[in-house]
Amino acid sequence: MSERRIRGVGLGLRWEFLEEVLDGPALDIAFFEVSPENYMRRGGYYPAALERIGERYPIVTHGLTLSLGSADDPDPSFVRDLSVELDRLDTPWHSDHLSFTSAGETVLHELFPLPFDEASVRRVSDRVRRLTDELRRPVALENITYYAHFGARTMSEAEFISRVVESSGAPLLLDVNNVYVNAQNFGFDPRRHLAELPLDRVIEVHVAGHAKQASGLILDNHGTPVASPVFELLEWTLERTGPVPVLLERDNDVPELAALLEEIRALRTVYERAVGCSKKAETGAHASA
Repeated sequence: MSERRIRGVGLGLRWEFLEEVLDGPALDIAFFEVSPENYMRRGGYYPAALERIGERYPIVTHGLTLSLGSADDPDPSFVRDLSVELDRLDTPWHSDHLSFTSAGETVLHELFPLPFDEASVRRVSDRVRRLTDELRRPVALENITYYAHFGARTMSEAEFISRVVESSGAPLLLDVNNVYVNAQNFGFDPRRHLAELPLDRVIEVHVAGHAKQASGLILDNHGTPVASPVFELLEWTLERTGPVPVLLERDNDVPELAALLEEIRALRTVYERAVGCSKKAETGAHASA
């Protein structure tokens, strides 16, 4: 597993611009993130192309199908093949969602929220500890957007996430757009929510676009530029986490690569300003001690 420390602003790698990344000049992008399910268990052009990109840029993997909260464990053969793919890509950690995406043998093609209760904490924590051993690298957990609560809630979402992270020993992949979307849809303060999370366990931050429906509901669509309030939440978060890597996700209505590079430059400005504030605060704390 790579010992490289990743920081700065990265981009989700999409097939729409893969050839530009593969054959074009070096880009001012700190890293690329990929879903290994799109490349593993297949031969030919795309896995070979991704391997070549990995020679030029760090790669981090972000999964879609471990279904960490399901009643059943993931298929052992899939986990073995995933481990081989993660080794091939030399990713320093693998992440997946704090949700369930399958029921029995049925793949639901959606991220469904878990009940915020003790049973879910125990089930997910146990599974993540075993997957960490099987994949031989940290398995980071991402907070999701949701539009309804499943089951009785015995704790808040922030407490649930904190308990799972503490019990499993996993790092947190913090999606600040997801926090903003949930805060708008359910009427809570996003900064207060963020402050209640274990920000010292954040290993990576995601940002993406969202869209407001005629009903007023906000959807996490990954198909529009990052909104100004999310930029503000990102800066607030980075001032507290320090220089963890930030990933721009754009999965729908993918524009030209040049447009994404402009958005990355804007994110980098926020990143550098926030990390600078974080360093100054840390220096001040050491001086006063």
